[in-house]
Amino acid sequence: MKLTLNFKKILFYALTLFSFSAIPAHAQDSIPTKQDNNLIKKLIKQFLSSENDSSRGGSLIILPAVGYAQESGFEYGVAGTYNFYLDKSDLNSRTSNITLIGTLTTEKQKNIKLTSDIWTKNNDYHILSELRYRDWPFNFYGLGSDTWLADEDFIGQKLIRAKIDVEKRVIPNLYVGANVNYEHFRFDDREAGGVFDQDIVLGKLGGQYLALGVSSLYDTRNNTTYSTKGVYARLKYDYSPNFFGGDNFTGTELEADLRAFKELAPTLTLAGQVVYRGTFGKNVPFYAYRDLGGDMTMRGYYLGRYKDRNYATAQAELRYRFMSRFGIVGFGGTGGTFSPERSLRLVPSYGAGIRYFFSLEHNSTIRFDYAFGEKRPGEQRQKGFYLSISEAF
Repeated sequence: MKLTLNFKKILFYALTLFSFSAIPAHAQDSIPTKQDNNLIKKLIKQFLSSENDSSRGGSLIILPAVGYAQESGFEYGVAGTYNFYLDKSDLNSRTSNITLIGTLTTEKQKNIKLTSDIWTKNNDYHILSELRYRDWPFNFYGLGSDTWLADEDFIGQKLIRAKIDVEKRVIPNLYVGANVNYEHFRFDDREAGGVFDQDIVLGKLGGQYLALGVSSLYDTRNNTTYSTKGVYARLKYDYSPNFFGGDNFTGTELEADLRAFKELAPTLTLAGQVVYRGTFGKNVPFYAYRDLGGDMTMRGYYLGRYKDRNYATAQAELRYRFMSRFGIVGFGGTGGTFSPERSLRLVPSYGAGIRYFFSLEHNSTIRFDYAFGEKRPGEQRQKGFYLSISEAF
């Protein structure tokens, strides 16, 4: 889940934490009782104590959201994630999680997203899934990495997405599998005559595609939520046949994600990541292009400020966990988009953040990051604030 402050959009999130423990009705009495004091102590222990829970139980966090943006009006909703083990008895079982995000606005826009990252018994299978419906506008700036804020074009969007990846362990640390991804887009240009009307932009009305693919994963991380040692290397390839005809996307997609983690000291970790994403095909519609920015890679940029058929980035983080419940990070990186028609232009990304570990059992975090991007001539420096559940990588 993410909160990004970029350009015209301003959101304020009220952060609230809930545990599985039910709050007794008498806890609302005006006169403090022994039960009240026990409840307060329990909450303090739940969210501030350095003691680890030995029960290997699940952990739940919920983030209520309230905000305002010029393009969407008043926004309200909720996001939550549940971390758990499918096999509590196995000390090597990896943390699984389910995350749900749902927000509405007074302009009748909505965003609902359900994702999961599941590790089965004995870590034999790794399953990723996503279900999403999004009726939400976005800003379009053109194609390539040489776009300008002055060309900002306001576009309405409706998106339906359903995807699943299933990978099976074939030898220790190595998984192979298959994936299916369906996406359906509809667009509405709300500012006619802008950069979106250019002939070079294909797929202006939207489209759909079904991608079938394969993947491989090599994973030696000591922890999937807050890694301090090991390597993660994932390669994914898929093909979209001409199932729907017309101008719908037909082509291939390739993704490579390499991460490495080195423990410099018991509380200090150096983490690095290199990512490549590419889309190939004839007359590829813009909705199948790759976006730079967001809360995971190239923080500090509005997601989609730079957009093209290929996207490559590298980033590093220095993570210092000075207390069991709290940590700080500094990060930096570079990346860019490119295609045969538009050359690669690398831009910077750097910033710092705070980490709160809401579950010591699962090493699950909430992160608060502030990031900076480039300053283009005549524009303010690009930057963003991010409130997210889990690490960037």
